[in-house]
Amino acid sequence: MQPGMTIGEASRRSEVKVPTIRYYEQIGLLPTPTRTDGNRRLYEDADLRRLRFIRHARNLGFDIEPIRQLMAMADHPTRSCAEADRIAQSHLASIDDRIARLTALRAEISRMADCSQDMVRECRVIEVLGDHGSCLNAEH
Repeated sequence: MQPGMTIGEASRRSEVKVPTIRYYEQIGLLPTPTRTDGNRRLYEDADLRRLRFIRHARNLGFDIEPIRQLMAMADHPTRSCAEADRIAQSHLASIDDRIARLTALRAEISRMADCSQDMVRECRVIEVLGDHGSCLNAEH
């Protein structure tokens, strides 16, 4: 990336949309870039690396605050990575929880959708949706 890259070029190279780049600047994930005399943003190599870091973390499902913390750690490469590991482990636990809830939801919908009736008045889908007590799991 050449010094002084426009927001459009930074967007293309990082695969982050222009409004998202502006948002990341607004919330402080990306430093405020230098500006031209005409007030156009100019980005450097470090900005592009940060944008790629953020995009990859977002693609892996990390929320903004953990990304902010991880980027702050990345700025200090000689420090312990224990906190980064804790953040990743916490995210993994959240993913495992979502998988468990989705697995239970899938089982419920699968059971509900196994309706061999001809009429709505006997339809298992309608019955289960109308009476939560007919569900396998009270958690959803």
